Amino acid sequence: MAKGYWVARVDVADAERYKDYVAANAAAFAKYGARFLVRGGRFENPEGGARQRNVIIEFPSYQAALDCWNSPEYRRAWAIRQPVSSADVVIVEGYEGPQPA
Repeated sequence: MAKGYWVARVDVADAERYKDYVAANAAAFAKYGARFLVRGGRFENPEGGARQRNVIIEFPSYQAALDCWNSPEYRRAWAIRQPVSSADVVIVEGYEGPQPA
C-alpha cells in the first residue's frame, strides 16, 4: 500500500500563537501515524513562489493522511492555525513504481 503525504508551504504571521498549533496538532499526528520528513529548515526556491516554511509529513497510507486531515483532532488544531498563518496544503499518494536506473 502506498504511503500518503501532506506537502505544506506556510507563512506564519504570529510565531508565538503558531506554537499553540504545533502543540495541538500532535494528538492527530500521533493517532494517524504521522512522521515528519521535512519541518522547516533551509531551502532554496529555484522556481515558482515560496513561503516561509515547508513541511512534508508521511502517513502509513493515503487514507490515513486524508483521515487525519478530516479528524476532529486536526480540525481543532487547524482552527488555531487559521488566524495566525497562511498555507498551501496538498495531500498526495506516494509512488511505488519504477525508479530511474
